[in-house]
Amino acid sequence: MSMNLAHKLRTGVKPQQFIDSMDKNKEAFLDWSNRFEWENEDDREFFASMNNRDDLRCLILAAEWCGDVVRNMPVVFKALENSGIPVEVLVIEQHLETMDQFLTMGGRAIPIVIFADTGGFVLGQWGPRPQHVQAVMTQFKKDNPDREAPDYNEKIQVARAEMGRQYGEGTGYQTVIVKELRELLSTF
Repeated sequence: MSMNLAHKLRTGVKPQQFIDSMDKNKEAFLDWSNRFEWENEDDREFFASMNNRDDLRCLILAAEWCGDVVRNMPVVFKALENSGIPVEVLVIEQHLETMDQFLTMGGRAIPIVIFADTGGFVLGQWGPRPQHVQAVMTQFKKDNPDREAPDYNEKIQVARAEMGRQYGEGTGYQTVIVKELRELLSTF
């Protein structure tokens, strides 16, 4: 049975409302947003062509305090802003029951970008981070299943530092997110 989130449609906040309400990380969020550029015209045209469809909705599970949200959501917002796809942010503290339906390896990780049809049936999801960055955490969790191990905190700091290296210093990761979102949207 496929998941249905019809009861969540029209319960979130619009992207600009989310940004305006930020108390934490707003400056960094806006910096990443302002640095966004389309790498190629083909990607920009693909997202603009989504305006021809009125059957898609996007819900994003997020919170302003999360570093991955600060880095990744500006890209998602920019990619989707001319797509015509209605986008809503579900702040996880207000939507824990929905968050718990979209766990990443058994844990709450954000942002989770959910695409649904107008009836709320989930078609696909992206997140919490680009696949090459998520691969670091996936390997870490596989190698370190015991959160109570004495060296767990030390090792997770190493994994987080490596995730930062995978993101890189510049905006190259943004092109990866655009590509991954495009690939996902092309499947429905």
